[in-house]
Amino acid sequence: MDAPLYLRPRVEPPLGALLTDRPFLHSLVDALGSPLNVLLPEAVAENAARFRAVYSRHHLTGRVYFAHKANRSSALLRRLAAEDPVAVGVDVASLEELRHALGCGFTGDRIMATGPKDAAFLWLAARVGATVNLDSPGELERLCGLVRAHGLGRVAVLARLSGFESAAGHGGAGTRLLSRRSRFGTPVRDREALLSALERNADTAEFVGAAYHLDTTGVEEKARALEQCVLFLDECRARGLAPRALDIGGGFGVGYVAEAQEWERWTTALTEAVLGVRPPLTWRGHGYGLRNEGGTVRGNAALYPAHRPTAGPGYLDELLSLPAPVLGRSSANLLLEHLHDLYIEPGRALVDQCGLSLARVLDVRPADTDSGQYLVHLGMNAGDMSLEEHGVLVDPVLLPHGEAAAGDEEPVGVYLTGNLCLEGDLITRRLVFLPRLPQAGDLLAFANTAGYAMDFHAHHAQRQPVGRTVAVERRGDSWRWCPDEDYWPITPLGGTTG
Repeated sequence: MDAPLYLRPRVEPPLGALLTDRPFLHSLVDALGSPLNVLLPEAVAENAARFRAVYSRHHLTGRVYFAHKANRSSALLRRLAAEDPVAVGVDVASLEELRHALGCGFTGDRIMATGPKDAAFLWLAARVGATVNLDSPGELERLCGLVRAHGLGRVAVLARLSGFESAAGHGGAGTRLLSRRSRFGTPVRDREALLSALERNADTAEFVGAAYHLDTTGVEEKARALEQCVLFLDECRARGLAPRALDIGGGFGVGYVAEAQEWERWTTALTEAVLGVRPPLTWRGHGYGLRNEGGTVRGNAALYPAHRPTAGPGYLDELLSLPAPVLGRSSANLLLEHLHDLYIEPGRALVDQCGLSLARVLDVRPADTDSGQYLVHLGMNAGDMSLEEHGVLVDPVLLPHGEAAAGDEEPVGVYLTGNLCLEGDLITRRLVFLPRLPQAGDLLAFANTAGYAMDFHAHHAQRQPVGRTVAVERRGDSWRWCPDEDYWPITPLGGTTG
């Protein structure tokens, strides 16, 4: 067999310590079933502090808004609600997320309402004093109509922009698009209608500032958007408006794979497998967006850059340090010179290293007669642990039920299959290499799933159970746990000790 192509996870404390306590994790699954999600609420507070340290380094003020859609947990939200209210807020993208945030301890002035909004969402956001991140002049008109009709107070609003262009976006000769189109926000070229709507509704809507949302990892593209937003805010001030903040959204990223060499080796091998110069690395030759056309690789790999040397707070630091393409000063200096607060909306990056998902091995059998590969059937389906749905490839950690027999430590390639009666229910379409062949009763731990993976796509298809979620905390030499919904940051965790 060729050398195993590992993609071993990046694991840091306290998540690393949790993964080493096999008896505790097995006891949780024995009691609560498979799949099971395990969260570390203290880790999310530590991540918020790391982002705030970047603010301090650049002498900036503003607030970190957690993008709630990344995880449904009450424990994570309650832990963040206990943080400094000036420094930490929450970004909600639905009526139910707004209700959840209020129930977890956030006051309205710490809440940012984003995304598509129906009348009920807009009304409750205005009623509790949340800041509303607007995507269009029409949404502003609907919001202000509700405020007037129901006698609500003046509501704070941000104007989200998209379609950033050169020459300040005036659409004249030589204008070119500087950022990809987004379904969120008003194109810069249409800003006159937006400004007119803000001026017309000034009695009910307090214009706080601008925002953008870019679905890209490119730091230069985000720096261009930031500069264009600063120029837009200058234009707003010239018209008598008084903005004071810029919301640059999220997309700060996470590094999932520990070693750059493993990621580079695997992506190279995928290209070779698509070309047919090495055995397939995937179920039925799946190419993750790559294809072989006459001996040439075509297409683009639909994969998240799983090894990222700069991510999370480090990515924010890099963005703020980057010189603006037209004005020349760093992004941080632009914000300082214009006296703008900085708002950010990290989701995945704020829950980095905050949790894992556990699945029990139910059955192991050969994939075919001569490949030496195996199918490992798990008590979990692709909706319960959806890293691959977001293009993230990373190995699980094998947690044997007992001690492995002598001589069993032989690497093996396996396909991980789910518990649905569907051919397509694969936890990963990639051949995963494990240090030894799993056995029924073992656990596989998928690390770092708190961001968009452990519950984002969970469902009750075929009446299979959706994974429960627990919060855990290290206390002395043991772990303590409680159901996610029972966690409060003012109460010591109960439950079973490890």
